Amino acid sequence: MTNTHTRPILITGAAGEVGSVSTTMVRMLLDAGWPVRAFVRVDDGRAEALRRAGADVFVGDLLNVADVAAALNGCRRVYFSMGLSPYYVDANLLMVAVARAQGDLEVFVNISESEQTLLTFDRMTAPEGIRLSWLGGTVSQWSPQQRAHWIGEQVLDWSGLPVVHVRASIFVENPIFAWFPIPDLLATGELRLPLGEAKVAPIAGYDVAELCASILEKPAGHVGRTYTLIGPELKSMSEFADDYAAVLDRPVTYVPQDLESWNTDYVDRALAADKPHNAEHLKTLTRLMASGRYFDVQTDDLAALLGREPKTLRFALQNSTRIRADLAASTG
Repeated sequence: MTNTHTRPILITGAAGEVGSVSTTMVRMLLDAGWPVRAFVRVDDGRAEALRRAGADVFVGDLLNVADVAAALNGCRRVYFSMGLSPYYVDANLLMVAVARAQGDLEVFVNISESEQTLLTFDRMTAPEGIRLSWLGGTVSQWSPQQRAHWIGEQVLDWSGLPVVHVRASIFVENPIFAWFPIPDLLATGELRLPLGEAKVAPIAGYDVAELCASILEKPAGHVGRTYTLIGPELKSMSEFADDYAAVLDRPVTYVPQDLESWNTDYVDRALAADKPHNAEHLKTLTRLMASGRYFDVQTDDLAALLGREPKTLRFALQNSTRIRADLAASTG
């Protein structure tokens, strides 16, 4: 497509993994003829793939204000994302400060979380017993990452920038659905998750990417809005077992697990030593989902926003590069 746009769109977290929203957005915007500046932390194979696709790859640190200013220079539209990090607030505030100093931003799309709908000031400051009753009896305190997103949203709203918050529910590509269960599924056909019969509605990263890209392309009508999104299918894991079976081409049975034992055996074993911040966030998500409260929020109509039916869990699993690699290894 002929490029008729001159100002690049800045996409941070462009080499991300979970959901691959930023990476998908880079390719969508390039296909639509937009110049894209892809902010990455490391100049590795993922960065080179973005270059080959046509992106202007900027290698830098979101915690370095000089890097942030250089990356944003000449850009009037920005998508801000950063992986799970104890320094998320620092990076968010630096981007806000630089964008305010630049002074000519047209839109700032901020990826956030659907649970922010639950993080009202009154609820966050209520006595512990009330917080427990609101959140199903297993969670009285939010994860550090959830609190960081809350602070980030507050600062963006105070900043005067042309902000759009996109609050997405848990991605299908999250390790809880797409990493941790797969070895057991391939070995035994058992879908082992600690969610009981609670219904969940994970969202495909592809849909979030398409919506955010469309906002960046045509921000009119979106600035100042907050969108809360969940996936198109609200089902129990017993019901989702059929989707895993179709993707893995084998019978699958859902075997509910004890919540805290599963968190210890899967999340802590994989992440607690090296990434305790990430581990705490994932454990909080399992507790919220198991309580049945995580998806009990008022949401926007994803199909109306996209102009099409949203992608299902089955679609996202079928298109997961990690699951394809695990399948190939198991049959190779």
